[in-house]
Amino acid sequence: MNRLAFLVALHFAMAWSTVASTAADLVMLSQPGCAWCLRFKKEIAPAYGNSAEGKTAPLREIDITGPWPADLPDLRNDRFTPTFVLVDEGKEVARMRGYAGDEFFWFLLGEMLAKLPGAAKPSAG
Repeated sequence: MNRLAFLVALHFAMAWSTVASTAADLVMLSQPGCAWCLRFKKEIAPAYGNSAEGKTAPLREIDITGPWPADLPDLRNDRFTPTFVLVDEGKEVARMRGYAGDEFFWFLLGEMLAKLPGAAKPSAG
């Protein structure tokens, strides 16, 4: 991860380190043959679970070509993959369509996590 991406990730990790314990998940909608899904799995997935973001919203992958999970009946499917859906207690909080690299992912994920109920807001200044 380059310096800018690291600083962005560090900023959001510190800002959300006080997020209340939730039943949040980051659902990744994927499909076989998706090159951008594979890129995400190579660049982000190995470290995601150890990040503050990963502890707040663990990653859960769903293959859109398979059966839909029974515990997410209200989650809308998406033909575009990867699509990342932040889910809290079974309800969609935010959605990110696509993966354009690690810097954009961490930044946009930070914005998504800020929408969680009880999320600590970054302090001004």
